[in-house]
Amino acid sequence: MTTAIICIFIAGYMLIAMENWTKVNKAAVSLLMAVLSWALYYWDSGVSAENISAFTKALGETSEILFFLMGAMAIVEVVDANGGFDFFRERLVSRSKVELLWKLTFITFFLSAVLDNMTTAIIMVTILDKMTSNRKDKLLYASMVILSANSGGAFSPIGDVTTIMLWVKGYISTFGVLRSLFLPSLASVIIPAFIVSFFLKGRLENPVEEGSREISRQSLTVFCIGVGGLLFVPVFRFMTGLPPFMGVLLILAILWIVTDISHLLRKIDLSTILFFLGILTTVAVLSEVGVLKAAGNYLGRVSEGNPYIVTTAIGFLSAVVDNVPLVAGCMGMYDVVTSGVGAELYGVDGTFWELLAYTGGVGGSMLIIGSAAGVVVMGLQDIPFGWYLRHFSWIACIGFLAGILTYWLQNLII
Repeated sequence: MTTAIICIFIAGYMLIAMENWTKVNKAAVSLLMAVLSWALYYWDSGVSAENISAFTKALGETSEILFFLMGAMAIVEVVDANGGFDFFRERLVSRSKVELLWKLTFITFFLSAVLDNMTTAIIMVTILDKMTSNRKDKLLYASMVILSANSGGAFSPIGDVTTIMLWVKGYISTFGVLRSLFLPSLASVIIPAFIVSFFLKGRLENPVEEGSREISRQSLTVFCIGVGGLLFVPVFRFMTGLPPFMGVLLILAILWIVTDISHLLRKIDLSTILFFLGILTTVAVLSEVGVLKAAGNYLGRVSEGNPYIVTTAIGFLSAVVDNVPLVAGCMGMYDVVTSGVGAELYGVDGTFWELLAYTGGVGGSMLIIGSAAGVVVMGLQDIPFGWYLRHFSWIACIGFLAGILTYWLQNLII
């Protein structure tokens, strides 16, 4: 039975990775994986109170993440529909190509810490279309958007699906991940931006004039409530002890009162939500049958317990496969150690979990298909896979390794 479940997972994983070629929706594949895996598990071990409890627990933990994502996606949709992100377009106004690069990098980096990296990438690439028409320059800018969105999401508990998963389940804390991963994430974008700046010369053609579009009071109000509310979610969790999705629903309710959002709720990407539902519940089966623990023990032996080796390998692997099931699988490999031996590595805010948050998020930037942000920008800007591989993968790889080195030095000094 265990072998059959592993085969289902591998086959599904391959179909998900080859979605661009097979044209089979990854959400459909992940749901099929989940149903088949749990059906096999029940068929082999029988329907018992213990098995039902295991499934209910897995579904409950997954639902917390899904409700958070749905609420956050709805909030972003409301802010965007009311022109709240025009503020960022005004901040990007520039006549110098290099200046635009640095503005684009930092705004994307910090915005992604509040929003999810895919939404941030969509917003910034849409704005970028209005800033320059030069195809070569636009490809470089768009590539930096991918890297900045992924890096910015890695140091925030609400910036990426993988960090949300680790945060919601208590593997990392709000202040712990901000304190430990801010500098490594920043290093992973500053060094690549410095390299890319050598390829951008001269001034922009037909630059957008500053103040060309006035930001209304309503747009600013909706932006402050939406984005400010997302920033408040970790504080809400600390104050009340309630799950993070309750804080997101609170902000969504306030926005609903301030403005009519009924028609906007239909735009939530249900396919993405169903994909996460299928993946996370499938990973839960692998955890139940002991596959993840066995994989964790094997990696521990091979690496001699070195978290840097394991997580760096995971980072490179996340450039090829989706980081959501990858990180979800790693979370099932080890238990959170509350005290004693191993707490420094596997306790809350332990080295392994922090590095996993970083490598799982930033590693996907090394290939354009390695992250949700990369895939969506690839479609919006028609970026060839080969172009990205030749011109930007090595830059993203340098940034990725620079972030890991920064984390190591930071721990060594502090």
